[in-house]
Amino acid sequence: MNDDRLARKIDFFLLNWKKNPSRKPLIIKGARQIGKTRAVEFFAKNNYKNFIEINFVEQSQFKAIFDDGFEVDSVIRAMSLINPSLKFLPGETLIFFDELQDCPNCATSLKFFHQDGRFDVICSGSLMGINYKTIESNSVGNKEDYEMSSLDFEEFLWAKGYTSAQIENLFSHMLSLEPFSELELKVMFDAFHEYMILGGMPEIVFSFIKNRTFEGTLELQRQILRDYEEDITKYATGVDKSRIMNAYKKIPVFLGNENKKFRISKIDENARSREYLGAIDWLETAGIVNISYCMESPSLPLRGNFNPDNYRVYFRDTGLLVGSLDDEVQSDLRANKNFGTYKGALYENLAADMLKKAGYDLFFYKNEKSTIELDFIVRDRESLVPLEIKATDGSSVSLKHAIKNTNTFSDIKYGIKFAEKNLGFNGEFYTFPFFLIFLLKRYLKEK
Repeated sequence: MNDDRLARKIDFFLLNWKKNPSRKPLIIKGARQIGKTRAVEFFAKNNYKNFIEINFVEQSQFKAIFDDGFEVDSVIRAMSLINPSLKFLPGETLIFFDELQDCPNCATSLKFFHQDGRFDVICSGSLMGINYKTIESNSVGNKEDYEMSSLDFEEFLWAKGYTSAQIENLFSHMLSLEPFSELELKVMFDAFHEYMILGGMPEIVFSFIKNRTFEGTLELQRQILRDYEEDITKYATGVDKSRIMNAYKKIPVFLGNENKKFRISKIDENARSREYLGAIDWLETAGIVNISYCMESPSLPLRGNFNPDNYRVYFRDTGLLVGSLDDEVQSDLRANKNFGTYKGALYENLAADMLKKAGYDLFFYKNEKSTIELDFIVRDRESLVPLEIKATDGSSVSLKHAIKNTNTFSDIKYGIKFAEKNLGFNGEFYTFPFFLIFLLKRYLKEK
């Protein structure tokens, strides 16, 4: 970490984007307050002689720059009219249009900036309340997308000062199954528990790293939750607004239930599940939640084999789930270090968050009798891989059943359990400590 900013993976992406001679205008998507604007500003400062930043929320007068058309010269004239001090140096200028959701017309101009080629363009926004398909149709073939999230666990380790070599050491243990020493295990679980409480919102992580204490972080979490409520009020419209808000506020309730299924009847007894699909989709598009779908049968393929009406909803950042909990749970977490509280929901939510940030879509399996439940299901080249998230050191009945019952689970050859334990393999499933979840995709590719 430098004096005022956390290193992010988007930094490397942006450098590679600039090196590409055929680069297109870039749209950075993601939830609010995850560091999109700061990342672009840092990149521009270190890679361009000239940087123009337009924020359509704070500088609403710039929404009119497209009124006379989308040709680059027309847009530049309009921008210069509003601010004569702006400089446009071909080949040396990055134009940054921030808060795209407040000026969707900006997306149409990307085609013309791409064809013109004199200036690099990056757009950013939360995209709350915007039909992204409209933006896609306005700029198809003329832009590149990058979806950004809050800090993943690897970025959190960077913030704490861990090096790439130390992270490679974690992966080498994973590949070889060489157990961690007691010291290694304690230090890494301490970091993991910090991440579980804090989440990955940059302002919160920065505060923790700078002050070396949790003090003030709960207030920051709860403020972000309030900001999200304000955004829902601002960008959602009509009847959807109340449905979105109802769904948003009920997420902690459903995660606290043993079943964890998102039951619309518990929000509105007269509502049908499909009536709320739009609300859940809106929250997912806004980057606030992750959705995990129940597989209809535990078999390949993953994406074509799930029930869209049977799903679980998780906060995309576990720190926000923590911030939504009552004061008694907060005390249990921060003072008593009781991470198994809340019926294992924190572990499961964090696992969902880490898997999503690693590039996985989320799926689970639960049979009709509820006798078999697989928390998450991913795949390697040849088979399904069930994942068990174990907050306590209990038995793994469902995981063992899925591996042994080759008639029903023919596409499952082995499984993985993530727990508060060291590495191991019992001939049926691997056991990995929780802090290795962020390396799972690489592991399944290279093992």
